[in-house]
Amino acid sequence: MDLLVRGGTVVTCDDRDRVVSGDVLVRDGAIVAIGDGASDAALRPCRVLDASGCAVVPGFVQAHVHLVQALFRGMADDLPLLSWLKQFIWPLEAAHDDASLRASAELGLLELLRYGTTTILDMGTTHGHEVVLDAIHRFGLRARSGKAMMDVGEGVPARLRESTAESLREVEAHARAWATHPRVRVAVSPRFILSCSERLVRDGAALAAEHGLLMHTHAAEHGEERAAVRALLGDDDVAVLARWGVTGPRAVLAHAVQLTDAEMRALSEAGTRAVHCPSANLKLGSGIAQVDAMRRAGMVVGLGADGAPCNNNLDAMTELRHAALLAKTRSGTATLPAREALRLATIEGAKVLGMDDEIGSIEIGKRADLVVIDLGGAHAEPGGDAVSRVVYACRSSDVRHVVLDGVVRVRDRATSDLDDEAIVAHAREQATATRARAGV
Repeated sequence: MDLLVRGGTVVTCDDRDRVVSGDVLVRDGAIVAIGDGASDAALRPCRVLDASGCAVVPGFVQAHVHLVQALFRGMADDLPLLSWLKQFIWPLEAAHDDASLRASAELGLLELLRYGTTTILDMGTTHGHEVVLDAIHRFGLRARSGKAMMDVGEGVPARLRESTAESLREVEAHARAWATHPRVRVAVSPRFILSCSERLVRDGAALAAEHGLLMHTHAAEHGEERAAVRALLGDDDVAVLARWGVTGPRAVLAHAVQLTDAEMRALSEAGTRAVHCPSANLKLGSGIAQVDAMRRAGMVVGLGADGAPCNNNLDAMTELRHAALLAKTRSGTATLPAREALRLATIEGAKVLGMDDEIGSIEIGKRADLVVIDLGGAHAEPGGDAVSRVVYACRSSDVRHVVLDGVVRVRDRATSDLDDEAIVAHAREQATATRARAGV
């Protein structure tokens, strides 16, 4: 049957940035009508999802997350990036087994789905990524997801350090296995330049080109990291990555906090994408990315929560608010207004992933990934602009319904097909076991 999302304020995030009152009609997973006439076009009988008093926005796109780290929430706080990695995150990732990887991915996916994220770009760890890909498939999100690739690096635990050839073989096997999946594809994901050899990155870039995959890595994140790269390679990470093949519209650089104006121009000319992770950048002391300058230079920029141990959640609405407010501290109060901030988490995020022809905005013909956000809480009333209320006032707990590919996955704040309590209980059990194995 058709699905009619009825009576909301529809924030389209289309090229005209239209906001209309009315309905959204969904048929066979696609949007077929928007606005007052949508109800008349519905085939009867149809399913109805009440959106009265709500904003209806495109499903959130988070272009940088780590599902494998959801289990580590609260285990690695108040440290700068390199110490955080070496003392806690790498030992914990090395301690993962299939059971803990499954529990971590399921916990992260549950959080993402319940609070309106329908598409992700995810980076795993170096082993067991088949388990993560399977969890994404079962939970039904759209995703580009790749195992982390690491073949060198100071302080890297033995279980995370791979041979170059084996890392590449495993990524190619994943790419072939998931090449025809309707929602999930693999990304080539060298972790960051301090843990990857030149051959790994160059051959990974060739692999991505051969299979039409994204290249997803961390770059220009933290001043200490940048200094270490210069000391090791005699140049900044962005320049080295570009020489090694991580460049162009299929290259996605997470964080990009430390970019210079010249680097922004070069990245824009190449078409390289960037992902802003405001909460993680604050917590790790990395700084505030110059999002306004990147966008003025012509770069495509999306949003991401990063990982649970450096955020400490995967909440797109927190990132929306932080992105909008932090931009104002750098470039003035008119910078990144609410509508522009929302676009970072919707249509611009879809562009980062090369998926803007099918998702990211509410337009006829696109897939029906929709989030219905209740505007009626005391913290969001008594009125005013709907988009402003979503970005500056609403919380993730205001997400009333989530539609993914035309299927209602969250209705009245409850998942329709998942056992939330069992997922959380399993995560608690596996977190304790993993931490004990890691000895941290």
